[in-house]
Amino acid sequence: MPRVSDEHLAARRQQILDAARRCFLRNGFHATSMQDVIAEAGLSVGAVYRYFGSKQELVTSIAESVVDGADQLFATLATTEPPLPLIEALDRALQFVESQTRQDGVFPLAIQVWSESLRDPALAEFVARLYAGFRSNFVVLARRAQQAGELPADADVEAVGAALFGLIPGFALQRILAAGPDPKTYLDGVRALLASKGAGE
Repeated sequence: MPRVSDEHLAARRQQILDAARRCFLRNGFHATSMQDVIAEAGLSVGAVYRYFGSKQELVTSIAESVVDGADQLFATLATTEPPLPLIEALDRALQFVESQTRQDGVFPLAIQVWSESLRDPALAEFVARLYAGFRSNFVVLARRAQQAGELPADADVEAVGAALFGLIPGFALQRILAAGPDPKTYLDGVRALLASKGAGE
């Protein structure tokens, strides 16, 4: 019997993940069963369970795939030469988020991942580790901005990085849940806040 190629195995696994993603977007994690995924993928029960032993394994794999693009982008923003001004880095991040807030984007699924992590300790650990990594990229951005003179020498770059990163899910939630502001309007608001940093002191 000929050996199945690695490419075939990877393609079949992706076929199942794509089917699960469609099901989760359509019905949510809890209303989706393994039978739903099997039917959506058009495969046999055995073929699906060969790759994923449970729905929870599917959820975790989907979570990992959901964040790949954001992880790569944030790492790139933190290492671009010459260092990006903070407002430009934020603009690029918001443009990516905007592209991923549509129904077929990653952020509608990300919200489900956040919710599921409250019930699943293993997924919660994964999300916490992931978001700590995201935040660390924004801390690097803040540190480089400080070195370039964009931030005061005594600024707490850990705090600035955390605040910057917090703007990203805040924007995504508004876009998805409340038809919130477009990236330009949101960024204009951030600029206004930064411009008023000395007000009232």
